[in-house]
Amino acid sequence: MTDERYYFGFMFYHVDPKWRWIADMGKSESAKEVEQALKLSGVRYRAYSTLGIRAESDLLLWVGAKSVTDLQKVPTRLFSTVFGKYIEPSRNYLSCTRQSIYSSGNTTVSFLTDATPKKYAVVYPFTKTREWYLLPSESRQHMMNEHIAVSRRHPDIILNTTYSFGLDDQDFMLAFETDDLSDFQDLIMDLRATAISKYVQSDTPMMVCVKQDIVPLVESLG
Repeated sequence: MTDERYYFGFMFYHVDPKWRWIADMGKSESAKEVEQALKLSGVRYRAYSTLGIRAESDLLLWVGAKSVTDLQKVPTRLFSTVFGKYIEPSRNYLSCTRQSIYSSGNTTVSFLTDATPKKYAVVYPFTKTREWYLLPSESRQHMMNEHIAVSRRHPDIILNTTYSFGLDDQDFMLAFETDDLSDFQDLIMDLRATAISKYVQSDTPMMVCVKQDIVPLVESLG
């Protein structure tokens, strides 16, 4: 990973039920308007559906930019659209990239490459206990080595780790990409049995998100 930082916004939105009353043709035109608005924001983004999966949200916009003010361009432009009048933020998380102190390998966030996104992203805020940070660095590295080794047994899962220290309430934002949710569930169960697990303070809410292009996603929301 280069020294250049990228900031990430995980922007979850809930759709007003009144959106369902809009004529289908109007929804289609509004979806195209949203697509254009996101393009004009000039940032990287991916769109995901959480419809029927999370009660408090219907979609996720996973956004990456070189500054927080650039991230703000997304809701600014989104709220200026017709569709934007029918949505409310339900959860927002902020994080940024940085080099891991536990891994010397390439930790480039997949989101920043041209890799094809996988079908699902499982996103959640993650916080370790204060006791973890007071442990000797050698002890932490030993437990992280075990954690990394377990993760490597699931090579088809991509982990995007970004850092929220000083930016948001959690320590990290984790976004796992997978084409197979059962494989991801196996990974999480394996990680529960590692030594580092007892130093996890919080790893919820855990949100399963289904990758979709923005136009069919907006059209599907009613």
